[in-house]
Amino acid sequence: MSTDAHAALAAITAEERELDFDRFTVTDAWEVGSWLRARATADALPVVVSVSLGGQRAFHMAAAGTSALNDAWLDRKFRVVEHFGQASLGVHYDFLARGEEFDRSSRLDPALYAAAGGGFPIRIGGTLAGAIGVSGLEMHADHALVVEALRAHRAR
Repeated sequence: MSTDAHAALAAITAEERELDFDRFTVTDAWEVGSWLRARATADALPVVVSVSLGGQRAFHMAAAGTSALNDAWLDRKFRVVEHFGQASLGVHYDFLARGEEFDRSSRLDPALYAAAGGGFPIRIGGTLAGAIGVSGLEMHADHALVVEALRAHRAR
């Protein structure tokens, strides 16, 4: 078992607890997505951003330098969030902490599920209500950008 994987999983779990909202509406989805779009534009980040609530895509954008492949990655990350109820990067580290690899041990089709950073649960009062995701950067950077956006939204 990897101590680093345990520490990373604990940090991501703490982020999930911190970013549990009292409410999160379609307007909130648009605001967070727009913040991410502005950040992507300002920093020339080649990312796709999506926010879903209750199974409905509430926000989606693709920056220059992205392709349909980024959308496919994001869909795979969202399936992990929906299946496990936690951040896709957290799932990645959960498997590593147990000495396993997601693609081999999850018994989920890797063409449909990706435990790679960038998918993050939207929780309202502890209940999974949707997901927010970024795809296009290195997986830790994807995750960090989502967390930064949700923290900025919470601070408003």
